[in-house]
Amino acid sequence: MTRPSLGLSKKFCERVVKAAPMHDLGKIAVPDAILMKPGRYEPEEYEIMKSHSAEGAKVVHEILKDSDDQAFCLLAENVAHYHHERWDGKGYPEHLSGAKIPLEARIMAVADVYDALVSKRVYKEKMPPEKANAIIMEGMGTQFDPGLQKYYEAARPKLEAYYAAQLNEDATQKTEAIPQTAGAALPSEEKK
Repeated sequence: MTRPSLGLSKKFCERVVKAAPMHDLGKIAVPDAILMKPGRYEPEEYEIMKSHSAEGAKVVHEILKDSDDQAFCLLAENVAHYHHERWDGKGYPEHLSGAKIPLEARIMAVADVYDALVSKRVYKEKMPPEKANAIIMEGMGTQFDPGLQKYYEAARPKLEAYYAAQLNEDATQKTEAIPQTAGAALPSEEKK
């Protein structure tokens, strides 16, 4: 089976991968009390949280302003600024819609939501990949660029393998962190 292709250059794809970890840098401007809140945001808290996109673009700009690769700088700013825009125009911060949203941000939107769904957060447990997939697929054409659907579907097995490996790595690290004497009787118990 051949993988679908958007016809993007290798350089563009490398830039998206390099920019992706910077997409939420603007959260440094959001108070910890909001970031770590276990429940639903109040409307004013949500407005503060939404500011992370525009703030992130500013942070990325400052970090990269002296870079020789201006195309990467613009792409990274776009990823940070527009990754919460929606295909139907109901996103934030600019309420862009359709192809007005930079492609790199449309790609990041799918990746970001998938990651949020299958990862544990302070406000929710992780979701099984099948359920996350159903939500992503349901969002194609409203939240996400429907033109990305076949690429998401082609990437899905690798995404699921990646997150399964992360889960196994986390479990291994937790097991290794348990002291070897964890199962031994405590001194006070030995006397009984």
